[in-house]
Parts: sequence; C-alpha cells; structure tokens
Amino acid sequence: MIEMGARLRQERRRLGFSQREMGFLGGVAANAQGKYESGERVPKADYLAALASEGLDVLYVLTGKRSAGIAVDNLLQQAEHIEEPDAVFTEVKHAVRHLLLRIEELSSTYDQNG
Repeated sequence: MIEMGARLRQERRRLGFSQREMGFLGGVAANAQGKYESGERVPKADYLAALASEGLDVLYVLTGKRSAGIAVDNLLQQAEHIEEPDAVFTEVKHAVRHLLLRIEELSSTYDQNG
C-alpha cells in the first residue's frame, strides 16, 4: 500500500514542482517537504490547503482516492501546454480508471437499494 508521503510525492511530480517549489507554495522549507514525502513528518492542514489552490488533490494525498473532477481539470490544463504527451496519456488512463471505479461504486449502491 502506498503511504501518504509517496502519494504527496506523486502529486508533486504530477503538478511539475520541485521539492523546493512545492515547499514554498505550501509555506514550508524544502527539507520539510522532503520529510513529508519520506514519511518522517505529516503535513499540517494549512500546508495542504495552500497546495489545494495550486491543484493538489488533497483527498488523494490523505486517503489514496482521487477527488471527482480533479483528473479532468488537470488534463484540460495540461492539454494547453503539452510538452510530455506520455504524462497526459497517463493522466487520461487514470481519469478513465477513476470514472469506471466510480460507476462501479454507484452501480453497487443502486443494486443494494433496488
């Protein structure tokens, strides 16, 4: 199972930030960012809130489940600046997977209530 620090690192890379940049945006030093990603420290709410405004999927970092709409919004932003087509393709695959999982969850909910 991927831990919160690893998910934070994935989000940082997805957004294209260095540890220094991500730390600055979150209001912490680069070494604190590294400690968050290694699991030595846990980020505080104000750090996560600041990064949410930069596109960080906080729900994913905390729980491992993607927020609805985040993947699609990020794809649209990336499409404007396609520099790494493979990264966009990976995001599309992830968005489709998320959509299918959500449909499956909703289907099982309706089956239980029907």
